Amino acid sequence: MDKKITVSQVLTEGLQIGLANAASIIGAVALWLVTIWIPYLNVGTTIAIYSMPLELSKGGIMSPTSIFDGKYRQYMGEFFALIGLMLLSIIPALFFAVIPAVIISIGWSLAIYILLDKGVSPSDALVMSNKATYGYKWTIFGVGLVQSLIYGVIYWILLMIFGDSGTFLIILVLILEVLFVAFTIGCNAVIYRNLTAEPTATDEEPTAPETEPTAPNTEPTASNTESTIREI
Repeated sequence: MDKKITVSQVLTEGLQIGLANAASIIGAVALWLVTIWIPYLNVGTTIAIYSMPLELSKGGIMSPTSIFDGKYRQYMGEFFALIGLMLLSIIPALFFAVIPAVIISIGWSLAIYILLDKGVSPSDALVMSNKATYGYKWTIFGVGLVQSLIYGVIYWILLMIFGDSGTFLIILVLILEVLFVAFTIGCNAVIYRNLTAEPTATDEEPTAPETEPTAPNTEPTASNTESTIREI
Protein backbone atom coordinates (compact mmCIF):
# COMPACT_ATOMS: atom_id res chain seq x y z
CA MET A 1 0.00 0.00 0.00
CA ASP A 2 1.29 3.43 -0.91
CA LYS A 3 2.20 5.83 1.87
CA LYS A 4 -0.51 8.29 2.81
CA ILE A 5 1.93 11.21 2.91
CA THR A 6 5.52 11.91 1.90
CA VAL A 7 7.59 15.01 2.53
CA SER A 8 7.76 16.01 -1.14
CA GLN A 9 4.05 15.38 -1.72
CA VAL A 10 2.97 17.43 1.31
CA LEU A 11 5.26 20.32 0.35
CA THR A 12 4.12 20.33 -3.28
CA GLU A 13 0.38 20.12 -2.61
CA GLY A 14 0.66 22.38 0.43
CA LEU A 15 2.28 25.10 -1.65
CA GLN A 16 -0.48 24.89 -4.24
CA ILE A 17 -3.26 25.04 -1.63
CA GLY A 18 -1.52 27.82 0.29
CA LEU A 19 -0.99 30.03 -2.74
CA ALA A 20 -4.56 29.47 -3.96
CA ASN A 21 -5.90 30.60 -0.57
CA ALA A 22 -3.26 33.22 0.31
CA ALA A 23 -5.65 36.13 -0.19
CA SER A 24 -8.36 34.44 1.89
CA ILE A 25 -5.89 33.64 4.66
CA ILE A 26 -4.66 37.25 4.74
CA GLY A 27 -8.25 38.49 4.88
CA ALA A 28 -9.17 36.06 7.67
CA VAL A 29 -6.16 37.02 9.78
CA ALA A 30 -6.86 40.74 9.20
CA LEU A 31 -10.48 40.32 10.33
CA TRP A 32 -9.31 38.33 13.35
CA LEU A 33 -6.90 41.11 14.38
CA VAL A 34 -9.55 43.80 13.92
CA THR A 35 -12.13 41.98 16.05
CA ILE A 36 -9.85 40.34 18.62
CA TRP A 37 -10.90 42.90 21.28
CA ILE A 38 -14.58 41.84 21.14
CA PRO A 39 -15.36 39.41 24.01
CA TYR A 40 -16.92 36.07 23.17
CA LEU A 41 -16.69 36.74 19.44
CA ASN A 42 -12.90 36.62 19.65
CA VAL A 43 -13.01 33.07 21.01
CA GLY A 44 -14.91 31.83 17.97
CA THR A 45 -12.65 33.66 15.52
CA THR A 46 -9.54 32.33 17.29
CA ILE A 47 -10.83 28.76 17.02
CA ALA A 48 -11.57 29.43 13.34
CA ILE A 49 -8.01 30.65 12.75
CA TYR A 50 -6.66 27.49 14.41
CA SER A 51 -8.89 25.33 12.21
CA MET A 52 -8.09 26.90 8.83
CA PRO A 53 -6.22 23.78 7.65
CA LEU A 54 -9.41 21.80 8.31
CA GLU A 55 -11.42 24.08 6.02
CA LEU A 56 -8.76 23.98 3.30
CA SER A 57 -8.52 20.19 3.49
CA LYS A 58 -12.07 19.99 2.12
CA GLY A 59 -11.05 21.69 -1.13
CA GLY A 60 -12.20 24.92 -2.68
CA ILE A 61 -11.38 28.46 -1.62
CA MET A 62 -11.96 29.56 1.97
CA SER A 63 -14.02 32.69 2.64
CA PRO A 64 -12.36 35.16 5.07
CA THR A 65 -15.71 35.93 6.71
CA SER A 66 -16.20 32.26 7.59
CA ILE A 67 -14.28 32.88 10.83
CA PHE A 68 -17.45 34.54 12.19
CA ASP A 69 -19.49 31.35 11.75
CA GLY A 70 -21.28 30.50 14.97
CA LYS A 71 -20.29 26.83 14.71
CA TYR A 72 -16.85 27.67 16.09
CA ARG A 73 -18.20 29.26 19.27
CA GLN A 74 -20.17 26.14 20.16
CA TYR A 75 -16.88 24.31 20.65
CA MET A 76 -15.57 26.87 23.12
CA GLY A 77 -15.50 24.54 26.13
CA GLU A 78 -14.05 21.60 24.21
CA PHE A 79 -11.39 23.84 22.66
CA PHE A 80 -10.10 25.14 26.00
CA ALA A 81 -10.30 21.65 27.51
CA LEU A 82 -8.24 20.28 24.64
CA ILE A 83 -5.60 22.99 24.95
CA GLY A 84 -5.45 22.39 28.70
CA LEU A 85 -4.96 18.63 28.30
CA MET A 86 -2.19 19.19 25.76
CA LEU A 87 -0.34 21.68 27.95
CA LEU A 88 -0.63 19.44 31.02
CA SER A 89 1.23 16.71 29.15
CA ILE A 90 3.62 18.63 26.89
CA ILE A 91 5.03 21.02 29.52
CA PRO A 92 6.24 18.22 31.87
CA ALA A 93 7.63 16.35 28.84
CA LEU A 94 9.86 19.36 28.09
CA PHE A 95 11.93 18.46 31.14
CA PHE A 96 12.87 15.10 29.60
CA ALA A 97 15.41 16.31 27.01
CA VAL A 98 12.70 18.01 24.87
CA ILE A 99 12.41 15.05 22.46
CA PRO A 100 9.37 13.46 24.18
CA ALA A 101 7.58 16.82 24.05
CA VAL A 102 8.28 17.11 20.32
CA ILE A 103 6.97 13.58 19.67
CA ILE A 104 3.82 14.22 21.72
CA SER A 105 3.25 17.57 19.99
CA ILE A 106 3.46 15.94 16.56
CA GLY A 107 1.23 13.08 17.63
CA TRP A 108 -1.44 15.49 18.83
CA SER A 109 -1.02 18.01 16.00
CA LEU A 110 -4.30 16.96 14.34
CA ALA A 111 -6.39 16.98 17.53
CA ILE A 112 -7.96 20.43 17.06
CA TYR A 113 -9.04 19.53 13.51
CA ILE A 114 -10.48 16.19 14.60
CA LEU A 115 -12.33 17.86 17.50
CA LEU A 116 -14.11 20.25 15.14
CA ASP A 117 -14.50 17.87 12.21
CA LYS A 118 -15.66 14.72 13.99
CA GLY A 119 -17.39 16.30 16.99
CA VAL A 120 -15.65 13.97 19.48
CA SER A 121 -14.53 14.72 23.03
CA PRO A 122 -11.14 16.39 23.66
CA SER A 123 -9.62 13.16 25.01
CA ASP A 124 -10.90 11.16 22.04
CA ALA A 125 -9.51 13.79 19.66
CA LEU A 126 -6.05 13.34 21.20
CA VAL A 127 -6.25 9.56 20.90
CA MET A 128 -7.49 9.72 17.30
CA SER A 129 -4.78 12.22 16.37
CA ASN A 130 -2.07 10.01 17.83
CA LYS A 131 -3.39 7.01 15.91
CA ALA A 132 -3.68 8.98 12.66
CA THR A 133 -0.07 10.19 12.89
CA TYR A 134 1.32 6.79 13.92
CA GLY A 135 4.08 5.86 11.50
CA TYR A 136 4.17 9.36 10.01
CA LYS A 137 5.68 11.43 12.83
CA TRP A 138 9.10 11.54 11.13
CA THR A 139 7.43 12.60 7.89
CA ILE A 140 5.57 15.43 9.62
CA PHE A 141 8.79 16.45 11.38
CA GLY A 142 10.59 16.41 8.03
CA VAL A 143 7.96 18.68 6.50
CA GLY A 144 8.42 21.21 9.29
CA LEU A 145 12.20 21.00 9.01
CA VAL A 146 12.20 21.58 5.25
CA GLN A 147 9.78 24.48 5.66
CA SER A 148 12.11 26.13 8.17
CA LEU A 149 15.11 25.61 5.88
CA ILE A 150 13.24 27.13 2.92
CA TYR A 151 12.24 30.14 5.00
CA GLY A 152 15.79 30.57 6.35
CA VAL A 153 17.40 30.38 2.91
CA ILE A 154 14.97 32.88 1.34
CA TYR A 155 15.34 35.24 4.30
CA TRP A 156 19.14 35.04 4.05
CA ILE A 157 19.02 35.76 0.29
CA LEU A 158 16.79 38.81 0.86
CA LEU A 159 19.11 40.00 3.60
CA MET A 160 22.16 39.65 1.36
CA ILE A 161 20.53 41.46 -1.57
CA PHE A 162 18.46 44.13 0.18
CA GLY A 163 20.25 44.40 3.50
CA ASP A 164 20.82 48.13 3.08
CA SER A 165 17.32 48.91 1.81
CA GLY A 166 15.70 49.35 5.22
CA THR A 167 11.97 49.81 4.66
CA PHE A 168 12.00 47.85 1.41
CA LEU A 169 13.55 44.86 3.19
CA ILE A 170 10.87 45.02 5.89
CA ILE A 171 8.14 44.94 3.23
CA LEU A 172 9.74 41.94 1.53
CA VAL A 173 10.08 40.11 4.85
CA LEU A 174 6.40 40.76 5.64
CA ILE A 175 5.43 39.33 2.25
CA LEU A 176 7.65 36.32 2.97
CA GLU A 177 5.97 35.86 6.35
CA VAL A 178 2.50 35.92 4.80
CA LEU A 179 3.42 33.44 2.07
CA PHE A 180 5.14 31.18 4.59
CA VAL A 181 2.05 31.13 6.83
CA ALA A 182 -0.15 30.26 3.83
CA PHE A 183 2.36 27.57 2.83
CA THR A 184 2.33 26.07 6.33
CA ILE A 185 -1.46 26.07 6.55
CA GLY A 186 -1.66 24.40 3.13
CA CYS A 187 0.76 21.66 4.24
CA ASN A 188 -1.23 21.06 7.42
CA ALA A 189 -4.37 20.74 5.30
CA VAL A 190 -2.75 18.05 3.16
CA ILE A 191 -1.50 16.16 6.22
CA TYR A 192 -4.92 16.19 7.87
CA ARG A 193 -6.80 15.29 4.69
CA ASN A 194 -4.61 12.30 3.88
CA LEU A 195 -4.08 10.89 7.36
CA THR A 196 -7.77 10.99 8.31
CA ALA A 197 -9.20 9.94 4.95
CA GLU A 198 -11.52 6.95 5.07
CA PRO A 199 -10.11 3.89 3.28
CA THR A 200 -11.57 3.29 -0.14
CA ALA A 201 -12.43 0.01 -1.80
CA THR A 202 -9.15 0.07 -3.73
CA ASP A 203 -7.21 0.31 -0.47
CA GLU A 204 -8.69 -2.94 0.82
CA GLU A 205 -7.19 -6.32 0.05
CA PRO A 206 -8.62 -7.78 -3.16
CA THR A 207 -10.93 -10.71 -2.68
CA ALA A 208 -10.97 -13.77 -4.86
CA PRO A 209 -13.49 -13.47 -7.69
CA GLU A 210 -16.61 -15.52 -7.20
CA THR A 211 -17.01 -18.40 -9.63
CA GLU A 212 -20.38 -19.05 -11.17
CA PRO A 213 -21.82 -22.48 -10.45
CA THR A 214 -21.55 -24.81 -13.42
CA ALA A 215 -24.68 -26.39 -14.77
CA PRO A 216 -24.94 -30.14 -14.23
CA ASN A 217 -24.07 -32.28 -17.19
CA THR A 218 -27.35 -33.53 -18.61
CA GLU A 219 -25.93 -35.13 -21.74
CA PRO A 220 -26.23 -38.90 -21.72
CA THR A 221 -22.98 -40.80 -21.30
CA ALA A 222 -21.99 -43.97 -23.09
CA SER A 223 -22.62 -46.17 -20.02
CA ASN A 224 -26.12 -44.74 -19.56
CA THR A 225 -26.98 -45.47 -23.22
CA GLU A 226 -25.84 -49.06 -22.97
CA SER A 227 -27.90 -49.72 -19.81
CA THR A 228 -30.95 -48.24 -21.49
CA ILE A 229 -30.59 -50.57 -24.50
CA ARG A 230 -30.33 -53.64 -22.24
CA GLU A 231 -33.51 -52.61 -20.43
CA ILE A 232 -35.37 -52.39 -23.75
